[in-house]
Amino acid sequence: MHSTFSTLSEWLAHCEQIHPQTIAMGLERVREVAQRMQLKFDCPVITVAGTNGKGSTCAMLEAVALQSGYKPGVYTSPHLVHFEERCRIHGEIAKADDFLPHFEAVEAARLQGEEVLLTYFEFTTLAIMRMLSLAKLDVAILEVGLGGRLDATNIVDADCAIITSVDIDHAAILGNDRETIGREKAGIMRAGRPVVVSDPVPPQSVLDHAAAIGADLRLFGRDFNYDGDKQQWGWAGRDRRYAGLSYPALRGANQLMNASGVLAAYEALRPVLPVTAQAVRTGLAMVELPGRFQIIPGQPTLVLDVAHNPHSVAALTANLDAMGYYPTTHAVFGAMADKDLAPMLMKVGVLIDRWYFTDLPTERAETAANLQQKMNALQVVAGGTRREVPISLHANPQAALDAAVRAADPADRIVVFGSFYTVGEVLKDGPPRLHAKHLGE
Repeated sequence: MHSTFSTLSEWLAHCEQIHPQTIAMGLERVREVAQRMQLKFDCPVITVAGTNGKGSTCAMLEAVALQSGYKPGVYTSPHLVHFEERCRIHGEIAKADDFLPHFEAVEAARLQGEEVLLTYFEFTTLAIMRMLSLAKLDVAILEVGLGGRLDATNIVDADCAIITSVDIDHAAILGNDRETIGREKAGIMRAGRPVVVSDPVPPQSVLDHAAAIGADLRLFGRDFNYDGDKQQWGWAGRDRRYAGLSYPALRGANQLMNASGVLAAYEALRPVLPVTAQAVRTGLAMVELPGRFQIIPGQPTLVLDVAHNPHSVAALTANLDAMGYYPTTHAVFGAMADKDLAPMLMKVGVLIDRWYFTDLPTERAETAANLQQKMNALQVVAGGTRREVPISLHANPQAALDAAVRAADPADRIVVFGSFYTVGEVLKDGPPRLHAKHLGE
């Protein structure tokens, strides 16, 4: 007799108890349960892997599909505030109750015959993929959670694969160099099917795997490219081009790379999923994704970014630098303990005038006190040439943000980054509008 629950939160609590490990790589268990469920997609599937840029790429794919009159479904992870954000159907976040029959179906299949142990990620991925497979979609967009080759999403044969950027993250699981990590990401490719690589300098392992299996490799700089000035940009692929495009609504220099990969994917899928030039223009101009270099106007200005590895923090640093002059930049930062924190803090540190380190509501997180120790060690290593920057410690991101707002002048800016948890906590009641005390008030 299998368990059954009447709310999504009860199901999620159940999923956390089944498997002794948080992450257990390998597809055998997931594939077995999927076969018992007879899981299959009747529409084109695009799978998106990469170290950074996956969420943005999925959001742009979805926006263009919606503007073309298609019904897309999107699976992404992790979520910022609510679990339901992981599944969008026809542009709408799924409702909590909509998940229940699919969790029920996964549990029944898992216990049919010999019990299969699934991790939280595997169980929830199967439930959401079943939900999407039954939603009569025109296109399914699946974001890879971790790596690619052994990720639960890879039980589905994608009609088109996209690999955004390859950099070092989750080194303990994926390997600690780009070639090894590239091999993991390349696992989402399929023989004879298109794979779009929007990383401008992809690891050789990605190119080698595409050649070895005979995938239709589409490389940035060879098969597609972009150019632009301050007003607009253009894109050229193998046999299509778009000129006079307005910049994607998602901010940041790296978003043109992501948008270019999206257009290359739609060019590859043109025979089964044609999109119009107008849909491309409107879709990219309207795309939204919270927490990706999200600037919230107010006094002070607030910048939210889920940057959580050296590569994404380097992009955040460049984007902050391009924003212009602010008298003081305050940084709210909380991060996982397994991240490569030193280069992250060093890179963005040149722009930060005050740090607000925060604990996070997960055991994987580094404590605020340890973050302070790491920062102090960096200042010593730098031979004392770095300026001493004030640091305060806080129990949670909201408390850290409140402290930053109290200390900030209206013309300052506050950047909140380091993890989905850090940004998610600040967004849980909706985007905050800041109003610092003016002098003399």
